[in-house]
Amino acid sequence: MPKKSSRSRLGTTWNHIKRDRQLLLLFLPCILFYAIFRYGPLYGLIIAFKDYSVFSGVLGSEWVGFEHFITFFTNHDFWMLFRNTLLLGLYTLIFGFPFPILLALLLNEVRNKWLKKSVQTFSYFPAFLSVVIISSMIIDFLSPNHGILNQMLAAFGFETKYFLVDPGWFRPIYVISEIWANMGYESIIYLAAIAGISPTLYEAAKVDGASRFHMIRHITLPGLFPTMLIMFILKTGSMIRVGYEKVLLLYNPMTYDVADVFSTYVYRKGLLESNYSYAAAVGLFEALVAMVMLLSANAVSKRLGGNGLW
Repeated sequence: MPKKSSRSRLGTTWNHIKRDRQLLLLFLPCILFYAIFRYGPLYGLIIAFKDYSVFSGVLGSEWVGFEHFITFFTNHDFWMLFRNTLLLGLYTLIFGFPFPILLALLLNEVRNKWLKKSVQTFSYFPAFLSVVIISSMIIDFLSPNHGILNQMLAAFGFETKYFLVDPGWFRPIYVISEIWANMGYESIIYLAAIAGISPTLYEAAKVDGASRFHMIRHITLPGLFPTMLIMFILKTGSMIRVGYEKVLLLYNPMTYDVADVFSTYVYRKGLLESNYSYAAAVGLFEALVAMVMLLSANAVSKRLGGNGLW
């Protein structure tokens, strides 16, 4: 009987594959991408536990166990890196999460099509620019000589300031630039979720005399809540994974104490100093912390609201 059940399941699976072969063929590049560029490189994580040498190779290098992790945890830079990474990710999450939702709600209320399309185009535009261009624009805007912000300060009689060398300004600049760069693109997800809310709910609310504010509060926001929850879980999981590109382009020796994060530290140790094993250990630790935060956020979400990623 069990053999017959296994054959039956195998036959059903094969029938599904034959039936959906066109869709699976379209999905094949995605599978290959993740297999080659996401799961394939996991093999290289073994060098975090070895004294890797390019001449000996991954398997031929000497096994050192947790030596690199111990060195990193006892390094005087560890807590500075952990604090900077956590604070940059936390501030970006707290201040950046509501803006796409607010933009989507405001765009949904705009009835003038020309105005709505113009605002959407302007807000989406930064998402199509590279990090290098975004960072160059920030540097130009904040330049003490010809930056538009300092020109405005000088016009009102204030002293010009070189914001990018002031440690107190680095985190606000980073967070504001993240909000500006991602707000429009992320609002598309919430606009799609709003479009999925049944129009009959709004029609019934109008009949009952509800204002636009009451409809947003009692219909739109509850309809957005599942999407908001999923996005919050995903952002919580990536909170510790602060990308090195923008930080690397914006920081300088004057702001290292508040700007240096795990990813920039891995870049310096791995690529500049060729200490591949140590850099791999730091990167693995960062990934494990991100995984724990993602699992924790998903568990808390399921406990509180009954919804999660899985």
